[in-house]
Amino acid sequence: MTRSTERPAVTTPPTTDLADATALRHQLADQLAAAGHIRTPAVDHALRTVPRHAFAPEVPLHTAYANDIVATRHSDDGTVISSISAPWLQADMLEAARIQPDHRVLEIGSGGYNATLLAELVGPNGHVTTLDIDPAVTDRAARFLAQTGYDHVRVVTADAEHLPAGVVPDGGFDAIVVTVDTWDLPWIDALAEGGRLVAPLRLHGYHWAIGFTKDEGALHSDESPIVCGFVAMQGAGAWHTNRRTVPGTGVHLSWEDGTPLPVDQLATALAHEPTVTRTHITVGGQEPFDALTLYLAGALPGFCRLEVDPDGGNGVLNPPPKHWPGAAIVRGDSLARLATERLGDGDDGNGLYEFVLHGHGTHGHLAAQEMAEQVRHWQRNHRGALCPRITARPAASCAPAATDHEPHVFTKNYTRITVDWPIVPGTAALLTDRGSCNAG
Repeated sequence: MTRSTERPAVTTPPTTDLADATALRHQLADQLAAAGHIRTPAVDHALRTVPRHAFAPEVPLHTAYANDIVATRHSDDGTVISSISAPWLQADMLEAARIQPDHRVLEIGSGGYNATLLAELVGPNGHVTTLDIDPAVTDRAARFLAQTGYDHVRVVTADAEHLPAGVVPDGGFDAIVVTVDTWDLPWIDALAEGGRLVAPLRLHGYHWAIGFTKDEGALHSDESPIVCGFVAMQGAGAWHTNRRTVPGTGVHLSWEDGTPLPVDQLATALAHEPTVTRTHITVGGQEPFDALTLYLAGALPGFCRLEVDPDGGNGVLNPPPKHWPGAAIVRGDSLARLATERLGDGDDGNGLYEFVLHGHGTHGHLAAQEMAEQVRHWQRNHRGALCPRITARPAASCAPAATDHEPHVFTKNYTRITVDWPIVPGTAALLTDRGSCNAG
């Protein structure tokens, strides 16, 4: 479909000062460009053009243009089920998608605003389809797209697990941008050869927005993934945490990728103080170590994520994981988990911390030593390297797994994900540049 290059005037609530909105939009774009999230003129133009506030009329103007998420729909229990993503993350994902004029693009997870950015990138002769399972979300998106002059964007209500007939163009989409947390990538066949797919992929519960290029039927990453978070996928593609609770402890273990193990026998182990295995490897208080936890998830059989009820009262897990589940492994009646210990007084979130392993149970010290050796291996060989190379191949094209645990291989329903870790000899210094996974 070809549309006029003239867009109707944006309709805004009577109380909205259009000059203020424009100023805030340019201010936000300036911030994103200065921080390196905007890297091309096309993405810069899109973010300076599209009226973000028109897709979030419930919030004040300054909130709509803050560099943060805007929640637009909640479930009955208050969980956010639809939102406008943080602008920095939208900019990074748009840059990773490498969209060109005349491209055919599919967005999975709708809302309207991101679809308009995509529409600006593909230009008047391109095509954008935005798809969501929730009719309330697509109705809202269609309404705002019409109000802002982007009603040429196609809005589809469907479960993304199985794209409806007629949605995929001949030859496939040039780009697919997924804006919901996804555990799998069932869209390889819908992507054109050489096309780009950008998705926040879950690997053992760790969320990475990854840009892939399709080459000979497989997806290959070729730049740094982005640690991120999105609302959860709904429908047939919803992920399952495979969560188990250790009786009487308030401790929960999750095997999102991998086979869940029995946990009842761990109650006794968690009733006693742990052994502590030191690694003598340190991390800055504000330095992410997502690359390490992803490495451990792939390296160690029996890997799981550990979390504790806030009011569980289990004083043995000290300190308990904060903000997100911790990394752990189960070995029979024993368990080990990764923790950090502040070097020096206080715990203000800054300073220097050492990675330590806490072992629980009869053989907890052995599990801790096993985990500690993998931390040391990551330090020696991978910490100073560039980010891992991630490949997604259709599961149907892969031979059956040789063993129950293939290191750094994550088997999904539709794909087999392989994580290849570049090796850098020697012990690397802490990295802070964008090219390092440790920089987030």
